Amino acid sequence: MNPSDALTARPEVHGFFDPGTWTVTYVVHAPQGRACAVIDSVLDYDPKSGRTSTTSADKVIDYVRSQGLQVAWILETHAHADHLSAAPYLKAQLGGQIAIGAQITAVQKVFKGVFNLEPDFAVDGRQFDRLLADGESLPLGNLQIQAMSVPGHTPACMAYQVGDAVFVGDTLFMPDVGSARCDFPGGDARALYASVQKILSLPPQTRLFMCHDYPPEGRAVQYETTVAAQRAGNIHLKDGTSEADFVRMRTARDATLSMPVLILPAVQVNIRAGEMPPAETNGVAYLKIPLNAL
Repeated sequence: MNPSDALTARPEVHGFFDPGTWTVTYVVHAPQGRACAVIDSVLDYDPKSGRTSTTSADKVIDYVRSQGLQVAWILETHAHADHLSAAPYLKAQLGGQIAIGAQITAVQKVFKGVFNLEPDFAVDGRQFDRLLADGESLPLGNLQIQAMSVPGHTPACMAYQVGDAVFVGDTLFMPDVGSARCDFPGGDARALYASVQKILSLPPQTRLFMCHDYPPEGRAVQYETTVAAQRAGNIHLKDGTSEADFVRMRTARDATLSMPVLILPAVQVNIRAGEMPPAETNGVAYLKIPLNAL
């Protein structure tokens, strides 16, 4: 499906904001259709106790069932560093296939080394049901999902276009927040600049849905904007911002940022498509904390 054709449809989009991780999970479907996709799900995780729970994911499940929807796809925009994915739990409860950008293999290779994972941990993406190439389309009832490679935050970042809606992952935030950091392994500010230009070349009325919102003081949480609004007012990437200026700003800003609270547990789980590491001989699964390595 060409972008111009895709924009003729206006899908239904329902967002679920998780205040614990500032993450938005989306359910998207045609207005009269039953097939739906879930994008960027959240498995609740308490870093103090190491316990997981499914409160956030259960809200998605309740919505899908109450609307009579059928999950076709469980999509990840990238291997998140700020929350654990609930994809396997959603798949067990609702069905569907788990998909991510094909460059997840590059991320797996890096973090297999960082965490010294078990020798048989595969770095070919087989943990996911589907690896997506740039421009690849997935059926969604009478709609289509078009995968759009948007590297920069990570090498594997994918945006997903469904009709006039684009789910941008961490590539962009709301205009008054700006853009994603690029200092994780494989991140690249120049690549992010190019990816944003790709998104902002879409028609001005295109709806853009953020994966996170970190609102400035005095503003309520928001996670929907438009190409036109981003081009006019994004504090990092509005029209007229040069690549050199953006790279300079992004590099300097990234140098001041601390690591996300959940990066170490989240990445270990998310490169496994949301599955936990194999249980050890006592029946318990463990996550690793590499000391003085990052």
